[in-house]
Amino acid sequence: MKKILVATEKPFAAPAVNGIRDVIDTAGYEFVLFEKYTDQSQLVAAVADADAIIIRSDLITPEVIANANNLKIVVRAGAGYDNVDLSAASERGIVVMNTPGQNANAVAELALGMMVYMARGLYSGKAGLELRGKSLGIHAYGAVGRYVGKIAKGFGMHIYAFDPYIADEKIMADGVTPVHSVEALYSKCEYVSLHIPATAETKKSINFDLLSQMPKGATLVNTARKEVIEEEGLLKMFAERGDFRYVSDIAPDCAAEILEKFAGKAYFTPKKMGAQTEEANTNAGIAAANQIVNFFEKGDVSFQVNK
Repeated sequence: MKKILVATEKPFAAPAVNGIRDVIDTAGYEFVLFEKYTDQSQLVAAVADADAIIIRSDLITPEVIANANNLKIVVRAGAGYDNVDLSAASERGIVVMNTPGQNANAVAELALGMMVYMARGLYSGKAGLELRGKSLGIHAYGAVGRYVGKIAKGFGMHIYAFDPYIADEKIMADGVTPVHSVEALYSKCEYVSLHIPATAETKKSINFDLLSQMPKGATLVNTARKEVIEEEGLLKMFAERGDFRYVSDIAPDCAAEILEKFAGKAYFTPKKMGAQTEEANTNAGIAAANQIVNFFEKGDVSFQVNK
């Protein structure tokens, strides 16, 4: 019997756990729940005899992989997968997948919610601004970016998107205007919503030169990764542009300095919470379980990310 380990330091919601269990039980596999662990060594031990593992933000390091003698597949329940060492997995022939789109609406709703929060002065009681009529730039037009665009249309915003991997026709079909450089996006839009992954190409790519091109009253919304922000440039932007605002569900390393020096111009959630809804938990968890079953039963590698 194949052993499927659900290893989550940050647990799934109960409906998600129940849904995952149902999928795995129906397939005739063994379901093992391992959550709220406190040390990485515990994960290393837990994975020793697992055939598959479902994770959230948990770290799949070379040490984890080296100790996972039976492991065939890792599924990250979510879109980002930079918490998995792809090289180490590939060397062992282990398939790594994500569950793209399952958390998209949750992240998009948070992004728009944070825009409203900043526009209304952190709900301080002082007069704020409206989103209607403002320009919104979507940096990367994947599943989350598309949902952001759909919701923003309801606010009456003018929406632009930059994504060199998506055809103009597809973007335009959603009523969104494509632009063809990051500079064009940032210089045009009072609000920019970040949805790029953290890769060698994108890390620290959001820098002062780019941010300084944003119009007066600029707000940057980051529900992606903190690593894509060049923090020295972020601090310089705050210092030189008193109109600039930054909001994120993943605090930068310089968060304390920002909040002390530029109070009221930034907000960071206590933990990364873009996908922290019961619905997103359930969607991503069940999708992960189904992908594991389809992999073992049908050889389906549709969502493999380490090809």
